[in-house]
Amino acid sequence: MSVSREKWAEIAKTLESLGIREEDLVEKQVLGSGPGGQKVNKTASAIWIKHVPTGITARCSEDRSLDVNRYRARKRLIEAYKKEVLGEKTAEDLKREKIRKQKKRRKRRQEEG
Repeated sequence: MSVSREKWAEIAKTLESLGIREEDLVEKQVLGSGPGGQKVNKTASAIWIKHVPTGITARCSEDRSLDVNRYRARKRLIEAYKKEVLGEKTAEDLKREKIRKQKKRRKRRQEEG
């Protein structure tokens, strides 16, 4: 599986709109880990990326493809940048908040009943 040109263009546009330049990114290929045996341990298919001005890092080793991991690492970097620098809540934060509210309501109902 590879990432389409449209998705790469979308990532590039998002990075540009946030003011993140490719020159400010340091990218390294690192050895993956986890299940997969000898092949995973010998090939550098994981990506570690850092935005130098802010110090924000992201790492991805979900896929065996270097291209897919590079794409996903950039997406994670964008999410981390939005969260730390812009103060936006990520989808994961909103999900956690929703669950917390539900538990709070359930607890209140139990105490009343």
